[in-house]
Amino acid sequence: MVSKVRSMGLYGMDAFLVEIEADLSTGLPSFDVVGLPDASVKESRDRIRASFKNTGFDFPVARITVNMAPADKRKEGSLYDLPLFVALLIASGQLSAPDPGFVFLGELSLSGEVRPVRGVLPMVIKAREDGFQGVFVPAANAQEAAVVDGIRVYPVRHVKELFEHLTGTRAIAPALPSNDQEAPHSPLPDFSEVRGQEEAKRALEIAAAGGHNVMLIGSPGTGKSMLAKRLPSILPDMSFEEMVETTKIHSIAGILPPGASLVRTRPFRAPHHTVSSAGLSGGGTIPRPGELSLAHNGVLFLDELPEFGRAAMEVLRQPIEDGTVTISRVNGSITYPCSVMLVAAMNPCPCGYFGHPTRACTCSSKSVSRYLSRVSGPLLDRLDIHVEVPPVEFDKLASDEKAEPSSHIKKRVNEARERQRERFAGTGITCNANITPDLLTELCRLTPGARELLRRAFDQLGLSARAYDRVLKVARSIADLDASPDILPEHAAEAVQYRSLDRKYWTKEL
Repeated sequence: MVSKVRSMGLYGMDAFLVEIEADLSTGLPSFDVVGLPDASVKESRDRIRASFKNTGFDFPVARITVNMAPADKRKEGSLYDLPLFVALLIASGQLSAPDPGFVFLGELSLSGEVRPVRGVLPMVIKAREDGFQGVFVPAANAQEAAVVDGIRVYPVRHVKELFEHLTGTRAIAPALPSNDQEAPHSPLPDFSEVRGQEEAKRALEIAAAGGHNVMLIGSPGTGKSMLAKRLPSILPDMSFEEMVETTKIHSIAGILPPGASLVRTRPFRAPHHTVSSAGLSGGGTIPRPGELSLAHNGVLFLDELPEFGRAAMEVLRQPIEDGTVTISRVNGSITYPCSVMLVAAMNPCPCGYFGHPTRACTCSSKSVSRYLSRVSGPLLDRLDIHVEVPPVEFDKLASDEKAEPSSHIKKRVNEARERQRERFAGTGITCNANITPDLLTELCRLTPGARELLRRAFDQLGLSARAYDRVLKVARSIADLDASPDILPEHAAEAVQYRSLDRKYWTKEL
């Protein structure tokens, strides 16, 4: 007898239907799985055999052949344990064939418990698109899957539960979407804890309002990392579409906490400077998301930027520009989204005190030049805002006066983003940093005074075409914070000052 059970597979961000066929025939007992399975799928044979024995079912003593179609797509992961178990129950006559409108996903323990798997959300979305009625998932993945409307999600804790449901003995209640918008979240670090650094705070507020990339440069201990780690507390609220897309990536990567539904706070990823280029962009035999994609719709923070490998830094250039990263392998290409705010922090020299107002730099001019040259011009050009973070004065550090809290700053950022949403309605653009070249002139209207100021700045600073576009977008964000429909001279002047640090530090002669 041949049984057929439906499951799902995953390749990058895309899920695909997998049909699992089990056949029992006479001959020497064996258990063969074909259809391009990887090692983890082949290992499922031992988990399934133990699950049969420890749950009271009779493991078929026969020549077992399992085919996983389509046979030309690699199947990986432990999610096929549950559908394989069901297929063998049906083939051995211990269970009647269930309705073909259902999909099975889940890993089995040796005692028959159903354990969580990664990538459930995109697979359930695909199951709904293919017209399936319901999907059986591990209980720990149920809230994640229940986010998808139009399909019933059945949480399974043990194969006995599933057997009782399929035989009509005791039904499993479908999971309901979690209403956890108001659920308490871990408090984010707040800007009220930062003394001084008003100029840097202002720059980060502009960056948050427009989704701009930022470079923080200053001596050790001035608060660069402290400021960057508080940036998520002022980022605008996520839309539902952003939550779903971010959750899909985290689910595929297997970092979504068990029992979680949606990622509701913007990601903040801070990889160590020893990370490889594949760790940033993604990789593997079947490529997984890298740090760039895991920070999608959030912040990628690179502390001590010059300490990163040159290959790792240069791999950022194209994804920052396009908002996607494509990983090519012999068997195909995978594209992951990576619309991130890149925040980089660095010292101005190896000892950290080049340009310090009170401490002398001990580095030679050549070592300073060599250190700064680790950050290439093309990468620096893609960072919209350059901010110097100077040492904080004692009076500000010792002051009892409370700094402005993140909630006040976030309110202004949300108001600026709302203006952008109205302006970009129907264009597919989400923030000022993503304005396309064809719409730049239309959406970033300059007053005559602002145009003249930018013309002089372009000639005197020797800005590239890309740098000019980014100055214009930053000026648009400053105008949005001021609720101004047009870019005024003061907005343009402030935007230009955020492109001057590369002229101070990245010079031929120091």
